[in-house]
Amino acid sequence: MEKIKMTTPIVEMDGDEMARILWQEVKAQLVEPFVDLKEEYYDLSIVSRDDSEDQITADSALATKKYGVAVKCATITANVERVKEFNLKKMYKSPNATIRSILDGTVFRTPILVDGISPLVKSWKEPITLARHAYGDIYRASEMVIDRPGRVELVYTSEDGTEVRQLVHEFKESGIVSGMHNLDRSIESFARTCMQYALSIGQNLLFSSKDTISKVYDRQFRDIFKRVYLDEFIERFTAAGISYEYCLIDDAVSRAMKSPGGYVWATQNYDGDVMSDMFATAYGSNAMMTSVLVSPDGKYEYEAAHGTVRRHYYRYLQGEVVSTNPMALIFTWSGGLEKRGELDGNEALRRFGGMIRTAALQVIEEEHIMTADLAKITALPDPQVVTGHQFIAKTRNRLEQMLAAAE
Repeated sequence: MEKIKMTTPIVEMDGDEMARILWQEVKAQLVEPFVDLKEEYYDLSIVSRDDSEDQITADSALATKKYGVAVKCATITANVERVKEFNLKKMYKSPNATIRSILDGTVFRTPILVDGISPLVKSWKEPITLARHAYGDIYRASEMVIDRPGRVELVYTSEDGTEVRQLVHEFKESGIVSGMHNLDRSIESFARTCMQYALSIGQNLLFSSKDTISKVYDRQFRDIFKRVYLDEFIERFTAAGISYEYCLIDDAVSRAMKSPGGYVWATQNYDGDVMSDMFATAYGSNAMMTSVLVSPDGKYEYEAAHGTVRRHYYRYLQGEVVSTNPMALIFTWSGGLEKRGELDGNEALRRFGGMIRTAALQVIEEEHIMTADLAKITALPDPQVVTGHQFIAKTRNRLEQMLAAAE
């Protein structure tokens, strides 16, 4: 068949370790044979980021703002161990956090449901979409080790020189301290994007925080959400037959464990980081979670919600057979191409993006072929365990069959 044409480039952000290996295989097997791919490519591997002193990460985010759609592989976030391993110039911030900050976006993560693979939480019948704020909090905190007795204060100095001080702690011994911040503008964008997203999929929206303990910081989140809802969305939510409500994070977790699903749960940055990993595992596997960053002005960055699968990567380098699940990587490319086609009015590209996703699901549901993580929990009879490369090849076979039938 003739390759599908593209009119606007898609931004590709390459990654690290085993995720990078499978990412490139997905692109080579499921995209390039069928699409005349136009792209802006950025190598966000840890070595490339170090070579550019992380400028390439900012450049990739700015390209996303320019072109509107990006796809991103999983990347290493440097820690002390990684700095030594790769002999890095410094400990760079999370590339995801940098990109999210530049786009002022909200991350929406939704589990991939597969017939025959039941969530560990038996009440879940539909996905719970987790919306994660993508600015500030501990990810932009200033931290300090206290190695002797002394006084730590919050000090605010206004532009006119007025100074406000507040005691944090009077240290009598060694310890640690952290100072966080956020911006009303970012919180407003987060609230607005969550409400727009809930309207777009016709589901109720829940926002949670801990304002009973954090009576200023978390309360500001709650108040801004309420104001945005009442000023801009209450009539639209009522007309759509959906609702917005606030509850404590404790209650939100309890509710999620008893709920059938089918709603959007908006969380603060760290809460979303933790809960998305819990959701991915409880729905079947860390590789069974879609993730899309949405900016207030309608830019989209699709990414794998899992990490770089380091353990599998080093086994792979030793020549061992590893059964790494590529589903999130497949869904990343699928979602990005589908959105590119939608925004460009390119129906052929939009349909093809959806077909990639359908082909991967059919390999599991109809052929009972899957990676080892899913074989451990599936109710499908006689599952056939394959490597990530083999699963991608099976998905290509199914995709070719679908395309042939559509002609």
